[in-house]
Amino acid sequence: MGRYIVLYYAPLGVAERFAQATPEQAMEGMQLWIDWAQRIGSGLVDPGKPLGNAVNVKASGASPTQTNIIGMSILQADSMDGALAMVNDHHHLHWAEDCEIVVLEEMPIPEMAGV
Repeated sequence: MGRYIVLYYAPLGVAERFAQATPEQAMEGMQLWIDWAQRIGSGLVDPGKPLGNAVNVKASGASPTQTNIIGMSILQADSMDGALAMVNDHHHLHWAEDCEIVVLEEMPIPEMAGV
């Protein structure tokens, strides 16, 4: 059983649209997340939260930056195919034409076992 990090990408306009949503629209959007979480069940380790206030960190220092990553979740599945099945036709993909989901597999570090 592996863990998979799900990153939700969207154009900046989508995040601005969410910020201007009415309470009713916000609840409709939240219900989509609740329905998805119920469908995924125990495979959803962490539903995540919206992400913002990005900072780019380099050896020379840190500075604010723009990003199209607007949220994340953590899944648990037997394989990448299993994780992909959990995000297949995810409601995020229907918010705007440029919305994307990237699924990353957490890779083990044998040298860190037991730490």
